Amino acid sequence: MAKTNQILNGYTVRPENIAPSGQVFFTDGTNTGLLANKQTCEAYGFKYDEALGVCMAFNFNSNLITSFDTQSVKQTGTRNVIRQKVQNAIVTGTQNLVRGQNNNINVLGSEHTVERNFNNSNILGGSRGTVARQSEIVLGGGQRTLSKTGDEVTVSFNSKRQTSTLELSCVTIDNTATNMTIQGDGESFINVQNNSIIGFDIYVTRLELGGTRGVVGNYSYRNIRGAVKIDNSYNMTFDIGFERNIAKIGQNGTCTMVDSTTGGVPSITVNVQDRNTVSNLWSANVVLHEVISETTF
Repeated sequence: MAKTNQILNGYTVRPENIAPSGQVFFTDGTNTGLLANKQTCEAYGFKYDEALGVCMAFNFNSNLITSFDTQSVKQTGTRNVIRQKVQNAIVTGTQNLVRGQNNNINVLGSEHTVERNFNNSNILGGSRGTVARQSEIVLGGGQRTLSKTGDEVTVSFNSKRQTSTLELSCVTIDNTATNMTIQGDGESFINVQNNSIIGFDIYVTRLELGGTRGVVGNYSYRNIRGAVKIDNSYNMTFDIGFERNIAKIGQNGTCTMVDSTTGGVPSITVNVQDRNTVSNLWSANVVLHEVISETTF
């Protein structure tokens, strides 16, 4: 099938460029460096590497560590690929991919991916997990294809599954509803994929530290459990199944999971709010159970 610079009918992206490694990156006309699924990759005449989960124009030596501009990188295993500008990384296992511009990364298992520009992250084990958020701890969910046979019918689904843990924080000084950020960096939210279901279990601590109406040392501790459905167009539907105030001295404050899409990057985060003229430190532990389906919904 022809490799074209025009978007094919029925698709939303086209090939943008081919990296020296052979990997093909796509664009939708606005965003660049996009990855394609198997169907899109093959529609443009390329080969989809099932092991690495990437679209390839040609084969390359996947037992390669790109040594240029890497520091303190150690890998044990076979067919691991570590791209340029990776520092302080330990990769143990097989067929793992670290895309580059990553610092302080540990990867254990097989067929994992660390996306570009994400740091201070750890994939604990399993297979086919992905670090796509800052400071993320991941447990991979395993096989891409799951099937069941019975009564002359075989049902098969392709998906990606993983469990992740993140730490969020922020400060509020008035009653403005505020989105918490990963590690309190002021800009990083929880990036999400389309055609996915994300269950979340959140524990939020609010600590009063001052303000005209604040009482230093007052606090609240709250648990929220629910899920969000992200459809093919990144429309999000939230369902909160459980909320509980665990402990407090003084007021509770409010918090919930919200759509925090910024700059065209789909994301979610915890939004918090308290009274005016009260200074609060907020901290949240967020556990995500994520299922990304290759079936559009």
